Amino acid sequence: MSGTEDLAWLGDGHLLLSSTEDLAVARELLAGFDDDLGDRYRALIDGHPDASVRTCRPGHLTGSALVVDATGVNTLLMLHAKFGRWLQPGGHADGDANLAAVALREATEETGIENLRIWPQPLHLDIHEVDPPGEDPHLHYDVRFLVQAPADAQPQGNHESRALRWVPLSGVADLGCDPGLVRLAELGGEALERLPRP
Repeated sequence: MSGTEDLAWLGDGHLLLSSTEDLAVARELLAGFDDDLGDRYRALIDGHPDASVRTCRPGHLTGSALVVDATGVNTLLMLHAKFGRWLQPGGHADGDANLAAVALREATEETGIENLRIWPQPLHLDIHEVDPPGEDPHLHYDVRFLVQAPADAQPQGNHESRALRWVPLSGVADLGCDPGLVRLAELGGEALERLPRP
């Protein structure tokens, strides 16, 4: 993550978290990923004007959040009701190309925690296939962000999870989480060592 000197933690309602259908905003978020994976995201955006809509195939953009507690030691995972696996909060963009806004919205809805703060530069990219009930298998082009909870956070799940659990960042692999989530937790821990406190 370069260029962090001009960035700051943002809360809900910040101008930089305004919703937009302009895919140039999503494309700009990917500027720091100048590898093959970043190229795959750019190809999706450039080739599909509906890339932020859930009906786009072969896949579509999603936004998710590595939610960490105020100490930066633990992350909040949800036992996903539909997939039956421990996952980070996140979901469909539903036409919003500001994926930082998507990640913060999803984190707030799925954890019930108010006053979350997001670092607006993506932390990790992960393309994975999903096969939800009643839908065809397709790809999620997930853009993942670091989100910090306030000290008084009291998580309350919604219908999308069977349980919520604070887990040490170093213990994510112990829950059998997929390699992408394990890597996200590692990157989150590294980022917290160099980023300012929200």
